Amino acid sequence: MRKVIIHRAEEDETGYWAECPSLGVVSQGETVEETLANIREAIDLWIEVAKEYGDPIPPEDINDLVDVVVAV
Repeated sequence: MRKVIIHRAEEDETGYWAECPSLGVVSQGETVEETLANIREAIDLWIEVAKEYGDPIPPEDINDLVDVVVAV
């Protein structure tokens, strides 16, 4: 699993947003669980499309072994 960082939305907004730094993928959701599901789907789709087009997929490095980091 690639490193995923989940952030709380800004004070005037609700929910969370997530990023996968190694791929540059972002997503959002109302709960941490929803946000995590959405970012995992976005990662899977990113990799699927990259494979279809023969694009390189950045390797996971040792720092990516952290599954989820929640930034509060």
